[in-house]
Amino acid sequence: MTTVSLTDVASYLPGEPVPAEFYTDYPGAEDKLRDSPMFKVPPARHHVAPDETNADMIERAVQPLVERHGRDAVRNVDVLLVHSQLPDLPFVGAGTEVARRLGANPEWLVDVANAGCASFVYMLKLARQILTTTHARTALICNAQSAAGQWFTQSEVRRLAQAAIPGDGCGVGYVTTSAKSPVLDVETRHLGQYAGDMTVAVDDGRKYWEPGTSQLRIGFTDASVAKVLARGNRLVPEVVSAVCERLGVPAGEIGALVTNQPNRTFLRNWREALQLPAERHPDTFDRCGNLFGAAIPVTLDHAVRSGHVADGDLVMLAGFAHAGDFAGAAAVRWHGGRG
Repeated sequence: MTTVSLTDVASYLPGEPVPAEFYTDYPGAEDKLRDSPMFKVPPARHHVAPDETNADMIERAVQPLVERHGRDAVRNVDVLLVHSQLPDLPFVGAGTEVARRLGANPEWLVDVANAGCASFVYMLKLARQILTTTHARTALICNAQSAAGQWFTQSEVRRLAQAAIPGDGCGVGYVTTSAKSPVLDVETRHLGQYAGDMTVAVDDGRKYWEPGTSQLRIGFTDASVAKVLARGNRLVPEVVSAVCERLGVPAGEIGALVTNQPNRTFLRNWREALQLPAERHPDTFDRCGNLFGAAIPVTLDHAVRSGHVADGDLVMLAGFAHAGDFAGAAAVRWHGGRG
C-alpha cells in the first residue's frame, strides 16, 4: 500500500497582535457570558487587514514551503484542498484563486465547506485517500480563518463575549507519497444528530444575506454553551483513543497532541482525559485565540519551529467542529525536521 506523509507544514499570522482590551474595554462590553469557561479571553489574537483575503493569507503561508521544497513542487501539486472559515465571496470558494496565485493546475481541486475546526484532519484524510487510489502524488491542504477581524469586529458584535475569543491566521500542509512523516491512521466521525445546533442570529429576523438593521452573530445561549462543552470534552478524547487503539499504542506514547483550541477549558480537559502532561499538548491560544480550522496546522508549525515536536515523535492531530457535528484525529510519525 502506498505510504502517504504529512511532509511539511507552514503558517502565516496577519498583522500585529491585538490585545484583549480591544474587546473588554469597548463601550458596552458584555459581561453576561464572560465568566463562562467557553469565553475566557486570551491575551492576544491577530486580525486580517481590511483588504486581506483568504487567498492572500494562503499565498503568504505557502511561501516557506516554496523556500524549502522549491516553487515547482508547490506549483505542480496534483491535489489542492482549501477550507475557508469565512468565504470571501458567496458561491465561489478560494481554491481556484489560490491555484491561480500559485501557478498550479491540480487535477483535484476541492473547496471543503464542512468539518470546521477539524477540517485539517478531514482534508488530510481526503488527500491520503486520493494519493493512495489515483496517480496523484502530492497535495497541498490549506486552512484560512478570517472571521475575527471582519465578523467579530462589527460594532454590535464586538461588545459580545463571543467576539474576544477568535483570531485570524492560516496554516498549510504539504502531503506526498513518501515515508518521510507517514500518516499512520485517521479517524473521522460525522455526527448528524448534532447538525444544526450551531446557529447564527440576527435581531431583525431576516435571512443572513438579506439587508437589515442588525449584525450577524453566533447564536449562543447558556443551554447551547453547556451542550457544546459536554460534547467537545467527550469527542476529542474518543477519536484520539480510537486511533491509538488501532495502532496498538497507549495514549501516553503520544509525543505531541495538536488540537483545535476553542478555549483553555477544552485544552485542559482533553489532555487530562488522555493523561498527557501540558508540555506534550502545545497550543497557540494565548497568542492567537481560537483559530478555528487553522489552529491545527498553525500550532503544529509553531511547535516544530520551537522544538516542541521532536524527530520521531508520534504526533496526534485532533479536533471537533461546530457544535459537535464532526470530530477527527490523525496520527503522524513526524520526521519533518528543518535542520
